[in-house]
Amino acid sequence: MNNESDVLIYQTKDGDTKIDVRLEDESVWMTQKAIAELYQTTKQNISLHIKNTFEERELDENSVVKFYLITAKDGKNYKTKHYNLEMIIAIGYRVRSHRGTQFRQWATERLHEYLVKGFTMDDDRLKDMRTFGQDYFDELLERIRDIRASEKRFYQKITDIYATSVDYDPNTRVTQEFFATVQNKLHFAIHGKTAAELIADRANAQNENMGLTS
Repeated sequence: MNNESDVLIYQTKDGDTKIDVRLEDESVWMTQKAIAELYQTTKQNISLHIKNTFEERELDENSVVKFYLITAKDGKNYKTKHYNLEMIIAIGYRVRSHRGTQFRQWATERLHEYLVKGFTMDDDRLKDMRTFGQDYFDELLERIRDIRASEKRFYQKITDIYATSVDYDPNTRVTQEFFATVQNKLHFAIHGKTAAELIADRANAQNENMGLTS
């Protein structure tokens, strides 16, 4: 049992609902009552969805449940089950309510953005340094730097610029020589060998496909 955590007040965008949410281990934790308030349904309905989630082995109970001490109206502390973000999301896909529908619409938008663009971001959260827990802004910057430094991306940018030339023709000798020269310069800058030198260095008749990769 753990009682060491930050307690946040979550408020829906329309301001209709305010819910106590615990933040610990880079996840949020909520009681069945709080989840019911979030999705505007009954506690009994939430309990049923949790039961079905475990029975269908969608989630492992040991991984998504924690006990926290809650002070009741009588002033006594009671051990109360809290469920983490994985369970909250799983319930959001099951519950039949207006709020549940809003959740599924939001989740679908995020998934669509990820599949189309290759990423999805919460801009406001990344701008706000006052969020609880770990700040992932530096990690995001590092990953962007890694992508921008990619040989393939850099090479593509150079060739894209060349392709905008008025007299651009992909079949001319000068164009082919330009692409080959740029590629060799990039290879040499990265690992000290041209493309041909790299192939010759890696070629080995004892290996499958002579040890070469595409």
